Formats: sequence, structure tokens, C-alpha cells
Amino acid sequence: MTETDSIKIGNLRQRVSIEEPLRTGDGGGGAQESWVELAQVWAQIRPLNGSERAEADGIAGKVSHEIVMRFRADIAPEHRLFYDGRIFDIRAVLDLDERRRFLRCLVEERDL
Repeated sequence: MTETDSIKIGNLRQRVSIEEPLRTGDGGGGAQESWVELAQVWAQIRPLNGSERAEADGIAGKVSHEIVMRFRADIAPEHRLFYDGRIFDIRAVLDLDERRRFLRCLVEERDL
């Protein structure tokens, strides 16, 4: 039994936006970055672990998740995922069984 055998399409219940960065020159040699929606896909979001660290005047949390979706060849770590007001920075993209059926994105939820 492969890892993808345990994935059921019915578990892909969250509508997630895939966003790509758009960099435009600011006229002073730098660039401004904004995010543009590339696509919306059905996915399953599962928390993996979390941690806390002291930062400035408070505590900052870091939660790692995995987000599973149908295979897409156009997703890379420079993209991010957006769901229900939450931003997930992609750290790795894995083709689960090398058969181009499902992707497993290892992500880190961004503190806002």
C-alpha cells in the first residue's frame, strides 16, 4: 500500500488559493512584492507540529502543516498558499508516489 492509497478525494475539503509573487520596480533600484492568485484548488490541511519563541515584546508561534492536493506541475517553494485569512509559506513540494497524482506541500504558517 502506497502513501497515496490512503488519500481520499473526499478529504480534500478546503478551497486553497495558490499565489505567486509579482515583483515590480520601485524606480529607485529596488522592487515591491505583491501576490497574485495563480489558481484555487481543493486540498487537505493537516497540522504537523508547532513551536514558540520569544521575539521582540512577545511570543511568536510557528506551526508546520502539510497540505495535500491533486498534482500540479506549476507549484514551487517560491509560491505560497492562502486559506481562510491564513498564509502558508511553502518549504517543500513532494510528488507523493512519483506518479503525478498528488502533491504534498510542507508549509509554515506565517504570523501576521
